Amino acid sequence: MTSISMIAVFLALLTLFTTYFLLNPLLLSPLSRVPGPKSFHLTKWRLAYEDWKGTTTRTINQLHQKYGTAVRIGPEVVSFNSLTALRTIYGPGSIYGRTSFYRMFDAYGRQNLFTFYSATEHGQRKKILSHAYSKSIILKEPISSMVEDKARKYMSLIESENDHISEIFTTLHYYSLDNITKFIYGKYGSTSAMEGSESHRALISDVLDPARRRLSWFAVHLPVFTKWLYSQTGLVETILKPFLPMQKPATYTGIRKFALQSYQLLHSDMMSTGGKETSPASLNRQELSIIERLWPHHRSQRTDGLDDLEVASECADHFLAGIDTTSDTLMFLVWSLSQPRNRKFQKKLRLEVLGLSGESLNKYGSPKATASDQCTYLNAIIKETLRLYAPLPTFEPRSTSVDSSIDGYKIPAGTVVGMSPFNLHRNPDVFEDPLTFNPERWLDCDTTEMNRWFWAFSSGGRMCIGLHLAMAEMTTLAATIYQKYQTSLAPGFEDVTPGITARFEVFQDDRYCKMMEHSCFIKFEEFEK
Repeated sequence: MTSISMIAVFLALLTLFTTYFLLNPLLLSPLSRVPGPKSFHLTKWRLAYEDWKGTTTRTINQLHQKYGTAVRIGPEVVSFNSLTALRTIYGPGSIYGRTSFYRMFDAYGRQNLFTFYSATEHGQRKKILSHAYSKSIILKEPISSMVEDKARKYMSLIESENDHISEIFTTLHYYSLDNITKFIYGKYGSTSAMEGSESHRALISDVLDPARRRLSWFAVHLPVFTKWLYSQTGLVETILKPFLPMQKPATYTGIRKFALQSYQLLHSDMMSTGGKETSPASLNRQELSIIERLWPHHRSQRTDGLDDLEVASECADHFLAGIDTTSDTLMFLVWSLSQPRNRKFQKKLRLEVLGLSGESLNKYGSPKATASDQCTYLNAIIKETLRLYAPLPTFEPRSTSVDSSIDGYKIPAGTVVGMSPFNLHRNPDVFEDPLTFNPERWLDCDTTEMNRWFWAFSSGGRMCIGLHLAMAEMTTLAATIYQKYQTSLAPGFEDVTPGITARFEVFQDDRYCKMMEHSCFIKFEEFEK
């Protein structure tokens, strides 16, 4: 009798195991209709393995090439690659929100614009900030002059380099850092990395540590364990130290500490002045930084306002978002134009920039931000750079709490769905010779279809709020550089592609065999007059 009972229990467990781990994901789940490798259907750890190797985005791209516009990449994860799916998941009025994945970007234990799941919460916060980021504000004084001044300081930095050879991955990080801190914090936290401040330059050091990819993997796939690892103190902390994914201080620690100190300076200032800095008359002044604009929404001013850490978290998030994205794009732009095969594009850009004169130039004789914004050829170069080397090329996960349908597939509530710029931007049916850098594709008579597939800044209500600031920084600096210099790959680096970090992966130009992560050497030579 005992043996029969044991056999019955064993069979029951076997049936349960088979149903839950095999039949359900492979046959019973509505997602079983979505094509894809069975190994991805069975377990989430198959995709986690690709994350660990740093090959997820390229693997998903290959799967789309094999299986089509919908691919199941996990028991409850589906990747899409079509315009209809793009509109459904990310378009205006979408029912899909950001998943718990984004909570790793909370700061000081508070959510912010980037991490909200709820469209309502996101919309309320964005309403406070959107005007400050509008193109009409960015291209007016004092923001336009700020960007022009930072571009001038970058030129001075280049001029001080030995033989005018610069490792531009780093120097462009200084440029974007100084821009974003001035814009976000103003007098409460403006940096001077381009002018040589070692403490300010050190702010980007934890961002550049390659170990951040490993930490991101643990934070996403083993969140509870990772939180426990980094919360230990004393003897346990000492024992665990060699096994940490990234040694303390972990990524963003320095930046978030600096951001919190900037907020505390504002808080102290406002408390001592009674908040007079944010009177209605003051709010009409365009020189207010983002942190000053948020102060009237602080709980000391409103019963329904933001608490201290919510204000600090919001500013810290914008701070972080404004460093890598702009600098990485500018690096790939200069690197692409510096290749011998692309010299023709550089020459045409120079002709366009040299055509700027009179009121198009600032007091330093360099292109104004407003004039740079109107440079057609320059904008085509930036767009092509973003197409091939999007700074955030990876899968953007979304989910909803109700059953839904995408491209004819039933998507159960809680399923993670998403797309990536990497896949969209390499569609050979839309972009001829998609791996080739060719900015002139954007100057053709009809670019409608390409524009539909262009997704470097996301879309819908979650579209990048810093788009216009980033474009102003990029157009102004690029125009300023190529007004004076011609660029080329530094000697010894002609066959090397730079690489950037995005979450778990390193992205580079896959046509090159050699890659240097976080490093790009460029020679700047003045044009003969």
